This record gives sequence, structure tokens and C-alpha cells, in this order.
Amino acid sequence: MRSVREQVLLSGFTTLGLGGPAQRFVEAGTDQEIIAEVRAADERGEPLLVLGGGSNLVIADDGFPGTVIRVATKGIRRVPAKADGGGPGAPVALTVAAGEEWDAVVASCVAAELAGLECLSGIPGLAGATPIQNVGAYGQEVAETITTVSAYDRARCEVVELAAGDCGFGYRTSAFKRSIAAPAVTGRFVVLGVTFRLTADRFSRPVRYTELATSLGVDEGGSAPLGDVRAAVLGLRRSKGMVLDAGDPDSRSAGSFFTNPVLDTARFAALRRAVALRCGPDVRIPQFPAEPGHVKVSAAWLIAQAGFRKGHEGTASSPDDGRPGAGRARISAKHTLALVNPGGASAAAVASLAREIRDRVRDVFGVELAHEPVLVGVSL
Repeated sequence: MRSVREQVLLSGFTTLGLGGPAQRFVEAGTDQEIIAEVRAADERGEPLLVLGGGSNLVIADDGFPGTVIRVATKGIRRVPAKADGGGPGAPVALTVAAGEEWDAVVASCVAAELAGLECLSGIPGLAGATPIQNVGAYGQEVAETITTVSAYDRARCEVVELAAGDCGFGYRTSAFKRSIAAPAVTGRFVVLGVTFRLTADRFSRPVRYTELATSLGVDEGGSAPLGDVRAAVLGLRRSKGMVLDAGDPDSRSAGSFFTNPVLDTARFAALRRAVALRCGPDVRIPQFPAEPGHVKVSAAWLIAQAGFRKGHEGTASSPDDGRPGAGRARISAKHTLALVNPGGASAAAVASLAREIRDRVRDVFGVELAHEPVLVGVSL
């Protein structure tokens, strides 16, 4: 299935619809093809970008001066996690090829009554990207169910099987992500497949996210039928423009552009003082559970309180179009965490808007927002 082309526009392979041409573009349908192409690029000393669903990327308007490998591997294998097999409540191991569409994997698990991934419905991209980012939403993270990750180790030039404890999972990060050293955009490990430990059950894992629990009409910590949870999550994501929809320009984004800041006690106290001065002493800062001694706060709330409204347009626009507002990136009209290409914007315009948001939140609240997408040839 391997296909090799040159000067392929990457905008057609990203959910933002941005990205210039790849010097060399390879579609690889087997693990062996992926490994061969990675080795060849490394031997040539050539920049390498491994491309999944393009949902977490901002690629420069100038494109990519090296080899882009688009992962197109397929395959899902289900086996009982214990020799005795089992009925309801039994553990099930699910091994998924890196090139499988993530939401289709979640949908198939819900249909098969396998619990553990239901809150991760509607997230665009491929399965191989999920451990890299430790994808999470609505109270679930893939780190909770991943048992092993199969990957090609570029340093050792061999395929390795990494147990979950060796993956270095943290909030929206992992050892895979941390192995990326600028200016590279692909790290030491190229993910080939992921094995999840799920539970045979028609009911969900405990619902830990208030908004989702309210939508389902259950208490936090309660459960609901898997299909109901998936439907509720998709509804919530769709209301925020977070489900890909050709008819919804707000879905033309890279998802949440900034992660929720995790602050230690001293930094959270400083934030409370800044919020009291700007918003009033009785204003409560939305927060979420984090590791001991830390507080996770809402980046979307900070952005809104810093003065950014939904639909806010950036000032930078594409130089070739003089129409008012044309070529400008903007904040989603549905969610302040998503930066949108409504049509005709550039990667430079998205980066300019991201800088504007980051800098104002820092100046107003003293909190440095960290970007979530991988930046390819783009800097903030």
C-alpha cells in the first residue's frame, strides 16, 4: 500500500486546514513500511513528521522540508485479559493499530459493551496519537486503560513494547511527547499499536465530570449505559464545536489550543489574589482535581476573564486578501479554548492569535498558558 509523492499540500490532512507542502509524502499501510521509511529518513539525516489524523497540529505555511509519513495501518484484536474469559465485569484486552480512527474505535467498544473509553467519544485523530498526548476528556484519560504501547525506538533501531508504567503519563503528556526535542517534531518513539484493558460491561466507568453527570442525570461517581454516555459526550462536544463537521466552521480547529494550567499552592494563591483584584473577592475560580499539592484551573475561564469573547478575531490576516476580516484566525464562537480557521486563514495568523491570548492571560493573571497542539515550523 506504500505510496510516495512529492510537494503534497498538508492542509488537506489537518483539521485546521492549514499547512504548506511536504517535500516528500509517504502513506504507509504496514508497520514494516513505517519502520523502513523512518529508518531511511534517519539515515539521510532528514527532518521527519509522522502524521496521524492531523487533529493536533499547526503546520507552517511554508510546509515541511523533509519526509512526512502518514500512518494508514489497520487492525483491532480483542482477547480476554484472563484465561477464564468471562462475562460481565471481566477484563478484556484490545490491541489497536496506530492508524485506526480513534472515534471509530470508541464507537466499536461502546457497541460491544466494553467500558473504559466511552468519555473519549468524538475526539478526532488516530489511535496511535492517544498515548503520546495522553488524550483525555470528561474525566477519562487513555492512561487509565493503556497496558502496553508498541513502538519503533529510533535510538535503538528496534521495535519495543513499553508497559504503561514506562510511558511516563501525565496530564496531556507522556514519555513519547517529552522525547521530542526542538526543532524536531517527531520524538524518539514512533507508536505502532496500543493495547487497552477494558471491562465487559454495558454500564460506564464512574462519571467524574460534573457537566457530563448533569447531562446524564446521574450523580458524580455514578454510572450510565455506555450508549447514553457516548451520546451525551458527543452532544456536549458538538455544542462546543469539538466534533468535526464540514458544515460547522467552528469545528475547523486543532481542538483545545491550551491545556488547563496545573498550579502549586503558592501560584494558585497568587492567582486568587489577581482574580480578586480584577473580578471581585467573591468570584470562584473553576478548578479540577490534580495531584497532591496542586490545583488544575480552567484555561477557558482564564481566557474569558482576561477579556476574550467567543468569536474574537485576531489582528493578523493573510497578506494576499484585503477584504475586512478575511484570512483571520478567530476564537471559536462556541468555545474559548478552540482557535479556528474560518476559511482563508494562515498558520501565522493562528500563531499570532495564540500569542495574543497567552500574553494577555499572563499579564492579567500571572499564569502562563501552555499550547496543546504540536507546532511544526511555527513558534509562539
